[in-house]
Amino acid sequence: MNNRQLFQQHLAPTSPAPVGLEITSASGNYLYGVDGKAYLDIIGGISVCNIGHCHPAVVKAIQDQSQQYLHIMVYGELVQSPQVKYAQALAAHLPANLDCVYFTNSGSEATDGALKLARRYTGRTDVICCNNSYHGHTIGALSVMGDEYWRNAFRPLLPGVWHYDYNADKLINAINEQTSCVIVETIQAEAGVITPKDNWLQRLRTKCTEMGALLIFDEIQCGFGRTGKLWGFEHYNVIPDIVLLGKALGGGMPLGAFISSNQIMTSLSADPVLGHISTFGGHPVCCAAGMASLQALDDEHIVEQVANKEQLFLALLKHPAIKEVRSAGLLMAVDLDNAEHVQETLHRCLDKGLFSDWFLFAPGCIRIAPPLTITEEEIEKACAILLSCL
Repeated sequence: MNNRQLFQQHLAPTSPAPVGLEITSASGNYLYGVDGKAYLDIIGGISVCNIGHCHPAVVKAIQDQSQQYLHIMVYGELVQSPQVKYAQALAAHLPANLDCVYFTNSGSEATDGALKLARRYTGRTDVICCNNSYHGHTIGALSVMGDEYWRNAFRPLLPGVWHYDYNADKLINAINEQTSCVIVETIQAEAGVITPKDNWLQRLRTKCTEMGALLIFDEIQCGFGRTGKLWGFEHYNVIPDIVLLGKALGGGMPLGAFISSNQIMTSLSADPVLGHISTFGGHPVCCAAGMASLQALDDEHIVEQVANKEQLFLALLKHPAIKEVRSAGLLMAVDLDNAEHVQETLHRCLDKGLFSDWFLFAPGCIRIAPPLTITEEEIEKACAILLSCL
């Protein structure tokens, strides 16, 4: 049996019609198929590969750490240099109150850990979140996901979870003495790149502080420079109590984290002891890779180039079929307002060597979230292919 047949027989399916493209290698901003065909990647593993595929510094960090040690003990019990150094580096790049890191295996696990932390610290149970939000697919994360299509088949979910529209005053007004936390994406990604309006995040911060509820920002997709600043919340001058990281955090390796203050995070360590625990969270190889990735963002001044690249995309993406292009740096939604047209266009793009995707809650939009290392020439190439396919 060939790999495609083995894929169909032995890997658990996630959809009736996966893309099914067989990739044999990836480098820089390109994927390479089994036939040697090159695909310009403009989704970057869904905002994972912010510094491109197989960045030499990340590969070397993986090689070096794998020769030192792999897994040695559950997270939090032994002093492991890759974890310690990466946690220190993250804290140095975050506001002062976000200085205590809990590493997980994924963004979904970071969401679940943060919900537990908020409940434990506040002694409350209610959670407020947004419609059309995406925070992962574990049961806790699914409970705060903002779309009934994905939630309904797995009920009952967590009780005391209340959904409101993003940017709505109703959400702010709903925060009360029973609210343990409010969890929102700094910029809604799967909704098709929806940004906060009218000082909504600032007003949300004020109400959470007044009510003693923790404010959680999900930066899993928009973190690590994707919006043109290292963190999405930097655009809005609002600081959360907990921030969620994932995707680009590991430089291509599986890694997530929820980060808060030492005061808040300590509440998970007693009554009960081991209030949250993970066998592989913060795997030393993943932390070494992530550290190298963050260093590359700094050393190569990658984030500083995002705004100009965003403007080039916006200047080129002009077509009668495009209703609107919503963007936050290199997180972009090309709105065709027609899901069938999106799928047909994506297939045509794939035939022409351009790899893109759609959004869970905005199927009428094409996703553009390339490695931040994409060049101007590659942007021109991607837009030319996309427009020709439209």
